[in-house]
Amino acid sequence: MKTVGIILAGGESRRFGSPKAFAKLGNRYFYEVVKEALASHCDEVVVVTRQELVARFPVGVNVIMDGVKYAGRGPLAGILSGMESVEADRYVVLPCDMPFVDGEVIGELLARHEQAVTAVVVEGRHHPLVSVWDADVMQVLREALDSDQLRVMAVLSTSGVTWIEGYVLTENEKQVFANVNTPEVLERG
Repeated sequence: MKTVGIILAGGESRRFGSPKAFAKLGNRYFYEVVKEALASHCDEVVVVTRQELVARFPVGVNVIMDGVKYAGRGPLAGILSGMESVEADRYVVLPCDMPFVDGEVIGELLARHEQAVTAVVVEGRHHPLVSVWDADVMQVLREALDSDQLRVMAVLSTSGVTWIEGYVLTENEKQVFANVNTPEVLERG
């Protein structure tokens, strides 16, 4: 079964103040940390970003932009673009602003994935972008984007999502699944 990792790195990073893919955890860029977590369980990893950031990634990193039809339409467009760029049976999605999710957590999430979409919830807070998507969900994504439905949660509600509690995947779920949306969150991490 072919598994491809998709790193979502195309957000505006307004609250953070600079592109989060290039924020650092220790001496490594967020995208590098996330890529390593995915690579430990994926046959291939693709980074989906916006045009002005493409040149910042080094040669050898598989970087794409949203497909023309869906460019700039948010995380659903990024997920679909990643899926359309590399054929696989399933796709593990991880945003670049979650650098505390490691390969062990990805392995546990994949082990619990059965069909359609599997995503994480921590203390009632849904993390739909820490997820595994089967290839056959692509059509649902296309239909949503074609009808201007850009909300990830709305698409998941029609896709047969299975929510996995974060504590099942790691003992430190609050830190591991923290979105680093501001430099202050990173300092607390």
